[in-house]
Order: sequence, then structure tokens, then C-alpha cells
Amino acid sequence: MAQVSLRRVVKEYEGGVQAVKGIDLEIADEEFVVLVGPSGCGKSTTLRMIAGLEEISSGEIAIGGMVVNDIPPRDRDIAMVFQNYALYPHMTVYENMAFGLTLRRFPKDEIRRRVENAARILDIGELLDRKPKALSGGQRQRVAMGRAIVRDPKVFLFDEPLSNLDAKLRVQMRVEIKKVHQTVRTTTVYVTHDQVEAMTLADRVVVMNQGIIEQVGTPQELYHRPATRFVAGFIGSPAMNMIPARLENGAGALRLRLPGDIVLPVPAERTQRYAPLAGGEVLFGIRPEHLTEPKNLDRPNIATFEAAPEVIEPLGMETLVIFSLQGNEVTARLDPAVPAERGRKMPFAADLNQMHLIEPRTGRVL
Repeated sequence: MAQVSLRRVVKEYEGGVQAVKGIDLEIADEEFVVLVGPSGCGKSTTLRMIAGLEEISSGEIAIGGMVVNDIPPRDRDIAMVFQNYALYPHMTVYENMAFGLTLRRFPKDEIRRRVENAARILDIGELLDRKPKALSGGQRQRVAMGRAIVRDPKVFLFDEPLSNLDAKLRVQMRVEIKKVHQTVRTTTVYVTHDQVEAMTLADRVVVMNQGIIEQVGTPQELYHRPATRFVAGFIGSPAMNMIPARLENGAGALRLRLPGDIVLPVPAERTQRYAPLAGGEVLFGIRPEHLTEPKNLDRPNIATFEAAPEVIEPLGMETLVIFSLQGNEVTARLDPAVPAERGRKMPFAADLNQMHLIEPRTGRVL
């Protein structure tokens, strides 16, 4: 059993600066959890505290049911993969992968079995006799992962392992890491600032911001049911549109008045939920893929309006169109076959079944 538990964990530096502010997190055995957030949010500090490389100021960390606050890193039965591969240049791939086991005086036959098994999983069997200088960046990262796998630890910890790779190689390595986890099934905690990486790899994603956990959930939960304005804006690319609006009540029906005097009806099934905010200012959140060319107009809660594109970005499989509503930038996702011309008004359709209303003062998604 290799659950990881964080209970009221705080990391405070000299001067009273808190990098992590009393977080609670339960990671199940064999689960792949990704910590994601902007620079300075506390995700790497949290990972380093789990590893024992950073001392916690208060709280409790347990691995496999055992509190490890005072246990040194080497005795926590974890393996860590950094963005810096940290391979020994004078050793072969085999020697690099075997080094930790050799230090622990494992039998040679056991070392060979573990190294060859890890090399097979990572498809680097033909590289075992090479030195690191003869490897590509992606191959070096596989060797670093192999060095972790041979230890057969309770927990894998990844600290932005793909940030040094180019875009194409990052995609390939994401697939490899997911395959490795499906094969090895070791509890994994992975840190990244890349929300696409987080969404594609994780069983659950932990979104961090300014030392706190904003929300924990599956990728689908975070994308479709964000709990806060921060999560709604951070998860998704392009980001969710957030447009200031006024929620009005007219003849028992709610409607949103957007800048530019655009009025959108609120779906009747959401009236009860939003009614307490009638007459007040809100943020209207809608993702670019739910703001498209007019289509499926026979479906309920599809509203149309017109706007003039300011920027058009053809991406092959789709076209992003950016327009403004009285200075508020809005992005729509259109079919590439739809004609769009800069400065010329065209119709857009908003799928209000997918809308979100956000309370501006608290940032809470209603």
C-alpha cells in the first residue's frame, strides 16, 4: 500500500513568507496525481516536501500509512525524476540505471534483471552500452525514468521532467510516461505548469494557486465543473472567456446583459440557482468551443448575436476568431470552412447549456 497523505502541511520561509498554506491532500495507492499551477504557486515545494528534500514547517506527511516528517529522503522509498536528467557522463546507460542498486549492494543478477526489465518497458534496450553524450534529450529522459523504475519504489515523484524538451518530443514523452504508469502501476505525483500535460496524464489534477489548493478532481471535472474563477481560467486552452455582465430579472425569466447591449437568456433550468444574484454584476464564463458559428439552432438554449472579428487565427482543423465587446476580448472557435473577415460583422452562437456564472467578489463559480 502506498497512499500519500498530506495533512495541514505548511511551508514557511524566513520572514514569514508561506509558500504552502496548510494544504490537505489524499493520494490513493497506484493513483497518478498531477500538481499544476503557475510559477510560485507551491507545487514544486509540495513535491520536495513529500520527497524529504524540503523540511515542512508544520503538518504531517505520510507514505503508506507511515508518517515520514523526520525520515530522511533515502529511507522514504521514493524515486524522483527531475527536469535535469542528472546522468553520470562517464557511465553507460546500464551503469547509470544500475548505480543506485549497486550502492545498496543488490546481487548482480537482480540488478541485471531489473535494468533489463526497465529498459524493455521504456524501449531503450539497444541503448544500454551507450554513454549519455550519444543520446538524444528524449532518450536521456527515458534513462532517468529507468533509473527510477529499477528501484521499485513506493512512490514516483516527477518534477517538471519534460520542460527541457521541444514541443514534439514533449508529446511523445507524455505518451511514454502514461504507458509506463499503466504498466508499472506505482503511485505517482507529477508536477507541471503545463495544464495540457496535467489533463492528459492525470487520474486526478490538483490545481494550486498562491500556496493553496483551489480544486482537486478528474480532468473532466475540472474542465466542465470548475469551482473557482482561477480554475476556470487556468484549465483549458484557449482559456475560458470571462465577460462582465449584469444579471437581470424580467417577467420571471433571467437574462444576461453583456457589453455592447448583447442580451442572452439564462436557461430556465438555472433560474433557481442564479435568482439570488438578479440585479447584480457577474462574470459570464463560456469556453471558445461553446462560442461558434450558428449551428444546432434547433437545440434548446442556443443564443445568437453579431460581432466583428479583430484577429483571425486559422489552425487547420479549426479557426480561432477574436473579437471585443467594449474592450473585453472574446475568443470563438469556428469551423475552418466558415468565412470570417476582419472588421466585418458576422453571427456567433453561444451554447448557454455550457455557460458558467462567477461571483466577481469571491471568484466562486455558481
